[in-house]
Amino acid sequence: MTDDQLAFLDAYTLAGLLHSKKLSSVELTQMMLNRIDRLDKRLLSYATVSHDIALKQARDADAMIMRRQILSPLHGVPVALKDLCYTKDIVTAAGMPMMRDFKPSYDGTVVKRLRQAGTVLLGKLTMTEAAFADHHPDVPPPINPWHDDHWSGASSSGSGVTVAAGLCFAAIGTDTGGSIRFPSAANGVTGLKPTWARVPVHGAFELAASLDHIGPMARTAMDCGHMLGLIAGADPDDSVALHAPVPDYVCGDNTQLSGLRIGFDADYCAGLDADMQKAVQSAFDVLQSLGADMRHVRFPDVTDMVADWGTACAAETAVAHEAWHPKNKHLYGPGLGGLIEFGRSISAVEMQKIWLRRRAFTGAVRGFFQNCDLLLIPAQPMASPTTQEMSVIGTVPSELARLIKFTAPFDMSGNPTITLPAGFTTKQTPVAIQLVSAHLNEATLIRAGSAFQRVTDWHSRVPPRLS
Repeated sequence: MTDDQLAFLDAYTLAGLLHSKKLSSVELTQMMLNRIDRLDKRLLSYATVSHDIALKQARDADAMIMRRQILSPLHGVPVALKDLCYTKDIVTAAGMPMMRDFKPSYDGTVVKRLRQAGTVLLGKLTMTEAAFADHHPDVPPPINPWHDDHWSGASSSGSGVTVAAGLCFAAIGTDTGGSIRFPSAANGVTGLKPTWARVPVHGAFELAASLDHIGPMARTAMDCGHMLGLIAGADPDDSVALHAPVPDYVCGDNTQLSGLRIGFDADYCAGLDADMQKAVQSAFDVLQSLGADMRHVRFPDVTDMVADWGTACAAETAVAHEAWHPKNKHLYGPGLGGLIEFGRSISAVEMQKIWLRRRAFTGAVRGFFQNCDLLLIPAQPMASPTTQEMSVIGTVPSELARLIKFTAPFDMSGNPTITLPAGFTTKQTPVAIQLVSAHLNEATLIRAGSAFQRVTDWHSRVPPRLS
């Protein structure tokens, strides 16, 4: 097997090679570091590469494997972190140049859990400024490995690019309005946004406290399930983290989906471009062929949640940044700076009205999932926008609302979703769909995603210039 072939294996298959001693973590890690040095000069997906730390962790992993002390299903596997995860003694800048010298004195909970699971940290990944929509003007955005002119997603742009390019085997992303799902869709990888507070946020830069989700991005739904199993669960350092037991997310039968009720709302999914329509219809047919009970349904109206998301995010971001803004206002990019200024102008009465609408919507979604196990929707209305198209969308409120129609509502309600590669455009750029479930039903998302990926190959395709 060549190095390029090895780089695009799924993490669980790779772990099997490590644990059976057919491959060493040191050999694998050095190969990945060489690959990053060779390819990332163009792709710009890494903010920091932790060469020495990665090789030390790989040596430790190999030593434990030799003693049959395997800490987790992904022990010895090289992974990477979005650069808002606090990492002890490693720069953690969250896409903000003013934080370029910040080295935390401790690991955030997700980082600590990945270390305890024996994974190997390759480095920290490029992201938008403080996880909002835009990269800071001084931070070049990562390049989509499928096509230089196409959007690489936001805000976990580096996480999407690095997995797609075979520069790590799994990555951590975060999602406040779509930031796991957009880069997963843009780069043709699988992304899991868990239930809100399923994964602790202690030791991660905050954007909007009641909207922020941490989750995995990888080649497959199975890999996302293994990653989620490592990072989910209650945390004494995070008072809002959920105390529900963490199940085995990958134990479900993924050979068929008989009896699984999957809803599809044609009205909610209206207005898609041709490539996106084709992908959704194809996914509908594949899920049905696997035995799912595909139902035409009416999903609760998302209009208020789409309209309210920006205001809610702005107010919470203003709180998150009040230690730095406005005294360091000049150091912010225009996108994040404008959001904070808007957030500081919002009244308590307005926020209360949003909170009440949000509670009502969350309750309606809870009721919907009494009669459906999953909901099938697109990842976004346009299959694969160019960077130029995205620069225009951000300035047109109606187009921005259209973009977040399938993402923001589920940050507002906290429901988990999985994003799955589901096709390609005529320009051979990726297209993706989403499945959504009830709170804490990630195991069903992973089972359905794994079944879908067992009979399709969209997730296993490789950018042609990187194979």
